[in-house]
Amino acid sequence: MDVPGITELAGRIRTTLAGRTRVPMAPGPIPAAVLLPLFERDGEVRVLFTKRTEHLNHHRGEISFPGGVSHPDDASPCETALRETWEEIGIPPGEVDILGELDDFYSVHDYLVTPCVGVIRGDRPLVVNPDEIERIIVVPLKHLLRPEVFRTEDWTWRGRTHPVHFYRYMDDEIWGLTAAILSQFLNTIFPRP
Repeated sequence: MDVPGITELAGRIRTTLAGRTRVPMAPGPIPAAVLLPLFERDGEVRVLFTKRTEHLNHHRGEISFPGGVSHPDDASPCETALRETWEEIGIPPGEVDILGELDDFYSVHDYLVTPCVGVIRGDRPLVVNPDEIERIIVVPLKHLLRPEVFRTEDWTWRGRTHPVHFYRYMDDEIWGLTAAILSQFLNTIFPRP
């Protein structure tokens, strides 16, 4: 599947997300948000992920999108995602164009996560916060659209069976909540017949 350049893709994402009915979830769990960050490098659109450090309480060692728990002074979920992205990888909020939000997700750690999709402007150096992030993983968007890098397994949790998605990139495996968010994004923006 062809991936257009970042300007055309950003327009498609903005229009598609604005034209769909977003599915929010009832409040109750801890509110949180993540940024699904896109950027262009060497003429190719890429998706940025972080690998979390091993000493964190939740999601240690997992691959995730930048993000975290909402603070009372955050005006919106996307403001949370931008603040957390700045804290984790040094991208100032003013250098990200938010294109829209995906549906809310519940995490197994009792968070209500709102994914915000955004484009990072320019090609700035990233500053990793070593207290939270082990490393950054940059994946070409076209790689994630290849059917052979995706799989789903049925896992049982709290007595119910749930599909768990997985994406493979080199030696890394993106799975769980991050893969579910990624899957919704890809299926929304690049629907397959």
